[in-house]
Amino acid sequence: MATKIRLMRMGKIRTPYYRIVVTDSRKARNGLSIEEIGRYSPSQEPSFIQVNSERALYWLGVGALPTPAVEAILKITGDWQKHKDLPGKEGTLRHAAPPVHKSVAYEAAVKGAMNEPKEGATTLKKKAQEKLAAKSAPAVEETPVVEAVVETPVEAVVESTPEVAAEPAAETVAE
Repeated sequence: MATKIRLMRMGKIRTPYYRIVVTDSRKARNGLSIEEIGRYSPSQEPSFIQVNSERALYWLGVGALPTPAVEAILKITGDWQKHKDLPGKEGTLRHAAPPVHKSVAYEAAVKGAMNEPKEGATTLKKKAQEKLAAKSAPAVEETPVVEAVVETPVEAVVESTPEVAAEPAAETVAE
C-alpha cells in the first residue's frame, strides 16, 4: 500500500486548520486516515505547528512520502533533517509567547486608568491645549508691567497720607 503524509483540512470556510495525517494515497483528501501525527494552524502568528516526531520518523522510515506542504512543515520542525541525516536537526520552529493571565491584564489596565488625566478628554483639542498652556505659564510681557506699577506706589502709600499718595501717583501717570 502506498502511504502518504499529507494535510487534512478542517475548520470553517475562511479559517482553516489542518491535521497532519498518514493515509493511503488513493483515498480522498479528508477521507479515512491511518494515523494523525500532528496539527498545523496557519492563521496564528507565528503559525501553530505540532508534530509527533517519533511517529513522523517511523512513517518516513517505512516509506511514507510527504506532500510538499508537509515536507516544508517537517523541515521547520527538524524531522526531515533527522530522517535524511542533514545538518539543522533542531529546526526553525518559532513558539508563540504565552498568553497573559486575565488577572495580570486587569491589574495593568486599572493601574493605567489611575494614571490618566482627571480633566476632560484624554486628547485635548488645539484651542484647549493653548488655553491650558496659557493658564499654566502666564505671558512674559505681563510680569515686568506688574513689577513697575507695584514698586512706585507702595513706598508712597506707606509713608504718606492718602491725599499725598494720590499726588505722586498722578505725577507718575503724567510722566
